[in-house]
Amino acid sequence: MSEDTKVHAELRENFGKGFARRLRAAGKIPAVIYGHGTEPVHVALPGHQVSLIIRRANAVLELEIDGKGDQLTLVKDVQRDPVHQIIEHIDLLVVKKGEKVAIDIPVTVVGESAPGTIVNLDATTLSIEAEATHIPQNLEVSVEGLEEGAHITAADVALPKGSTLLSDPEVLVVAISVPAAAETDEDDAAADDAAQTDAE
Repeated sequence: MSEDTKVHAELRENFGKGFARRLRAAGKIPAVIYGHGTEPVHVALPGHQVSLIIRRANAVLELEIDGKGDQLTLVKDVQRDPVHQIIEHIDLLVVKKGEKVAIDIPVTVVGESAPGTIVNLDATTLSIEAEATHIPQNLEVSVEGLEEGAHITAADVALPKGSTLLSDPEVLVVAISVPAAAETDEDDAAADDAAQTDAE
């Protein structure tokens, strides 16, 4: 684990919206830790540090909890204020080093398809099983030079070592096509040629 994922967590005994509001006003984020048959543990996390870490999908936090030692956790849910986008609460799942977890990973398209074609990303995420401490930030799909009609399914996507695909292998991830406007232009041009031939 890298140093930037180590977070000091304060145990909290008080609950309720009023206390949570005061926590957020003090620059902290209320969170609950659960999993592995343990009782839920309520903590307060440093707001700025955690906000930066969870910009990455499926972030793993190594928590230093007052009086309870270190705990490895996976960010499972982030609740935000729909208007102000302030983080209101975070759910953290207890994980063990070497343990595999099921997560959804964002798909990123790289490369350029053939001239005149467009790339349609049908599946923005894929479900995989990966080690909790080796979760990829994204899954890259190369479309370099692909022609119209080409398609990439989940089974075609390269996964990091030690990971397995949970999504249906037949799920369409990327399809290459020609824009409808371009097809219309070609049809119009063909019609014009035909009309000109008839006139002659």
